[in-house]
Amino acid sequence: MKQTDEVDDLLTRAGARWRADQEAPPEPDLEYMLSGGRKHRRWVPALAAASVAVVAAGVIAVLPNPKTPTAEAPASPVASAPAGAGTPESFAQGNDDLLVKPGDKVRVSGRIIAAPGKTPVFCAPLAETAIGYPPGKEPAPKCPGDFAVQLNGLSMDQVVGARTIKGVRTGYAAVTGIWRDRAIDVQQVSEPIKETPTGLPKLPCAAPAGGWPSKPSNIASAAVQAFLAAHADQVYGPITFYPNGTSRGAPVVMMAGVAHGDLAAFREAFEKVYSGNLCVAPVLMSNADSERVGKAIDQIVAKRDFGVFAYGGAGTSGTAAPIQVLVYTEQVKTALAPAGLELLDIRPQVRPVK
Repeated sequence: MKQTDEVDDLLTRAGARWRADQEAPPEPDLEYMLSGGRKHRRWVPALAAASVAVVAAGVIAVLPNPKTPTAEAPASPVASAPAGAGTPESFAQGNDDLLVKPGDKVRVSGRIIAAPGKTPVFCAPLAETAIGYPPGKEPAPKCPGDFAVQLNGLSMDQVVGARTIKGVRTGYAAVTGIWRDRAIDVQQVSEPIKETPTGLPKLPCAAPAGGWPSKPSNIASAAVQAFLAAHADQVYGPITFYPNGTSRGAPVVMMAGVAHGDLAAFREAFEKVYSGNLCVAPVLMSNADSERVGKAIDQIVAKRDFGVFAYGGAGTSGTAAPIQVLVYTEQVKTALAPAGLELLDIRPQVRPVK
């Protein structure tokens, strides 16, 4: 071997060791950027949340059904409910459509792991630390039992592109079969289902005549922040939108969602302290609703996992709180009821096939 090759090899190995020792870089916080710096409840990986005891004062009860307001339009254009915002009733009904019981035909799509001598399993897409392992140095894939579904009758030869890492076979596929309580009797294996990106939420208000002007906003002022804090039971946000892009001089619009009460009355009161482009639109949950729902789920997950692996508050749109679960059963439904099922957007990995 040439001396230069030896040096290159030493540098390559040293670089690989250094990368492996580094902490993963933080993911972009889109919610923080969209909200103008105001933090709402984050999307919480339940594996981490389950290890932290959350103590709340008093008893968290099921939230009342908030009514989506239908008020006379204020002076500036105000849209109807944002796309996907829904109503408490529609979310409750949508969640029930996802319930699974033994004997149902179901489908999963994602990572399949087959350890030697064991039944292959589907593994929920758990959060992982991003480490740049050198080729051939990756650890063997594994899946915690609480987030795995056995795939009875599956051969890894059916999984296109499967590979072997440290003796463990792994790949990605969509699997359809009969649900047998933490197991699927496999009937069909196909390519994994590609998710369609939803993109960032759109501003739910039409532009005024002549378009949104480029003007300053006093959203960070003490008076505005005090108003928002005093109306936390009513308002969601505010959220920052850039309807014409983020170039220098492009207009900035603050969206204030109203979960309870009259939109026109809220806008009139808010504009006494706020100056700048403003969009007022109906939403499902207020800031206080979002906090209560998130804390209720904290308590539920702390008591028992129930296959929950990620959850948060209402996010950037004031709609139902998304919660990722392995499978949505009557047991899981009962466990989540104290959080207010009508305020949850259940996203299970095991989905019924109609």
